[in-house]
Amino acid sequence: MTTASEASSGKTHRDENFPVASWLIQARHRPAVLAFYRFVRAADDVADHATLAPAAKLALLDRLEATLTGGSDAEPAGVALREALAARGLAPRHALDLLTAFRMDVTKLSYADWDDLMGYCRYSAMPVGRFVLDVHGEPHSTWVASDALCAALQVINHLQDCAGDYRDLHRVYIPTDAFAAANAAPRELGLPAATAGLLSAIRGLARRTDDLLRQAIPLPIQVGDTRLALECAVILRLARKLNGWLLQRDPLSQRVHLRPAGVAGFTLLGLLEGAIGRLGRGRS
Repeated sequence: MTTASEASSGKTHRDENFPVASWLIQARHRPAVLAFYRFVRAADDVADHATLAPAAKLALLDRLEATLTGGSDAEPAGVALREALAARGLAPRHALDLLTAFRMDVTKLSYADWDDLMGYCRYSAMPVGRFVLDVHGEPHSTWVASDALCAALQVINHLQDCAGDYRDLHRVYIPTDAFAAANAAPRELGLPAATAGLLSAIRGLARRTDDLLRQAIPLPIQVGDTRLALECAVILRLARKLNGWLLQRDPLSQRVHLRPAGVAGFTLLGLLEGAIGRLGRGRS
């Protein structure tokens, strides 16, 4: 395998847990967001490939970086993002941060504590929100709430997929100290249902994720672009629902993903909440 495109999973932005470049985003911004997504998807597929050796994964990630920064035209996703960034006068910093996270996925299979996990989210999740905000010309003051939301989404995804990550990729995103505090062990992720200790560890992380979601509440009001603000409100509403399930359900044996009808319903709720918040913003 010599190119990142050969490692493609076939997954698109429509397959993600949360909206990506949805109809809420203004049409003029959507191509740049999709170019960013496709670059990130290519890198993610490399890092998550089931049979590639670590050295081969790192080499392909280096190829993506070289293409993004202009040293090569080898990877189409890198060329497309490079051109989209140039058209808007944006630097590749956020995509480069994400490549750091994907290299961590290849070389780092566990995390010591919450701060260690948040250090990973600094590269794996926060740059996504920052990029979208930059595309819309939003001020950097919005990054604080956006970082909290993106980190929360990352942890939710980790908890939803904890069994598969352990089984298929040998990765454990539940921190070591969370296992120790709950008298549990990573090998329990391979069981058909979670033990009481593992559930305690998962729910402890979900409670900390609730704190992140509370920190993210101001984001839809802080964002100037109304359509982006509504998208943020929808994502926040979906995240709150999923995290609520993680506080109650067992992700090893129960469904903790929304079906399409559920996504539609909570999207409407999010739009309503976002619109009400925007009205309050206008009055203030």
